[in-house]
Amino acid sequence: MTVGLTFTKSARRVGIVAASGTAFLGAVYVATLIAGLLSLRSLQQPIPDPLFSFLEIEILLLMPLFVALMVSVHAWAGAGAKVFSLMALVFAGVLAGLTSALHFVILIVGHQAAFSKLSPLLLSFKWPSIAYAIDILGWDIFFALSVLSAAPVFSGGRLATTIRVLLATSGTLALAGLSGVVLGDMRFRNIGIVGYAGVFPSTAVLLAILFQQSPPQNACQAERPVVS
Repeated sequence: MTVGLTFTKSARRVGIVAASGTAFLGAVYVATLIAGLLSLRSLQQPIPDPLFSFLEIEILLLMPLFVALMVSVHAWAGAGAKVFSLMALVFAGVLAGLTSALHFVILIVGHQAAFSKLSPLLLSFKWPSIAYAIDILGWDIFFALSVLSAAPVFSGGRLATTIRVLLATSGTLALAGLSGVVLGDMRFRNIGIVGYAGVFPSTAVLLAILFQQSPPQNACQAERPVVS
């Protein structure tokens, strides 16, 4: 008997689209971030608009895709691994809620004059601030928990094993970004950024390939066939 979702034709299509979209938006985000950093005279300055607003919009677009991707991972997982894929999905939902609310608020009201005096404490990404702390909670903790939980789902073939290693690497790097908080130096948080903005989009490409190669299941199939 199966536990939860199975990898039906619909789940397969959703997985391919979500993984491809995640990889694409991840690449666009990195390109926008690099362009924003190159526009600065000093790395101590904030990234200016419109690039900063583009980054916020890209994160908001990315979150539904990330949740859909973890839904597909849960559907793809064999019965023995669904406890891990379900954990990954729940943690992905927490991340999506936290970061979507945060970046929507920053995008909509962050530039309003009424918030100008409060923004350094509330809405800026200069440490310490409430916005920065929520962002760290989302990406360095719940993103890490999500992808680390997803990692045990993948095994058996070379492609699946590679995905497993990359997910574990991405999550470990994200957790390592917490060293910036511990040390009081946000430069160390860049370790985490490498995990979720660098390693994970590459992993999403491989997930799209894996889903493409995986035959859909019917409701009576419980185990995941190995894809080499």
